[in-house]
Amino acid sequence: MAKQSPEKRFVKGNEAIARGALAAGCKCFFGYPITPQNEIPEFLSKALPDAGGEFVQAESEVAAANMLLGAAACGVRAMTSSSSPGMSLKQEAISYMAGSQLPAVLVNMNRGGPGLGDIGPSQGDYYQSTRGGGHGDYRLLVLAPATCQEGYDLIIEAFTLAFRYKNPVMILGDAILGQMKEPVSCWQPEDVDDNAGPWQLDGAAGRDPRLIKSLFLEEGALAAHNTVLQNKYEAMKAEIRYEAYECDDADLVVVAYGSIGRIVKSTVRALRAKGHKVGLFRPITLYPFPTEALEQLAANGKRFLTIEHNLGQMVDDVRLAVRRHADSDFHAQMPGTLPNPDDFEAPILERLGGK
Repeated sequence: MAKQSPEKRFVKGNEAIARGALAAGCKCFFGYPITPQNEIPEFLSKALPDAGGEFVQAESEVAAANMLLGAAACGVRAMTSSSSPGMSLKQEAISYMAGSQLPAVLVNMNRGGPGLGDIGPSQGDYYQSTRGGGHGDYRLLVLAPATCQEGYDLIIEAFTLAFRYKNPVMILGDAILGQMKEPVSCWQPEDVDDNAGPWQLDGAAGRDPRLIKSLFLEEGALAAHNTVLQNKYEAMKAEIRYEAYECDDADLVVVAYGSIGRIVKSTVRALRAKGHKVGLFRPITLYPFPTEALEQLAANGKRFLTIEHNLGQMVDDVRLAVRRHADSDFHAQMPGTLPNPDDFEAPILERLGGK
């Protein structure tokens, strides 16, 4: 994707994501306040109308998601954002969008749970995000930034991918990413395409009417539709992204994503400085998951430790990836805590000392 000269700004992760959405050509935002993502709608409430778009604070998360469905059906570059319990309320409409093959962008700044939990960081929404979250067999393409810059970059990519695959795309962050502040190079893509395609509902004057739906009642119609969707999810594997840091000679590879992956990277640097052969594998696409890259590491004799800010969710995908050659240990960083690199030295060293 071509870029114009970037503008450097010192911003929160939430604002970086909002600015990235504007750069990607977002024209509509529908949302409802919930901590820790409020800076996204707060920023867009002024910036989006100033850029010629529309901002709507809906009466609920349910309403916001259905407004997003309507805008997506019209081919508009549109998005919503929320945090964990708010995303739960959006799931029915997200399933409808996936079933209707509509492009939309969703941002979930994960908070602690279950229930209302707290407003601190967590990675407890991994299952919900990568397994569909609502009813039926469907998938979202899920991107997990670890820095404010990645938040900016990946939401631009999210709009591109949403329209490429006619499918909702999720940015999965957390309270650490949303609330931390760091320099971001705000670049502008040169090739934003506002033409959604021949499927969008833009008025039937002078042409045959179009139909967008997720209801298939004729015999065999739903099976055929799900085959189309499954083929699309397979095609999404072309978009797999990950970071492999110091993995080549590592005796132990730590698998972690998002903010925890960033923190673990600092731990790995510190342990490397002390002579310990440890590496980091950080999935950036959580769906599709970088299975083949992990399997190759396992085939090369690596051992694995998965670290997550939850009770164990991504570790299932890691174990499925490496199962022909290895297994993965697991370390849970309990939601309701704010970890630092020192917290991960002991569990990593413990696994390094084992067989």
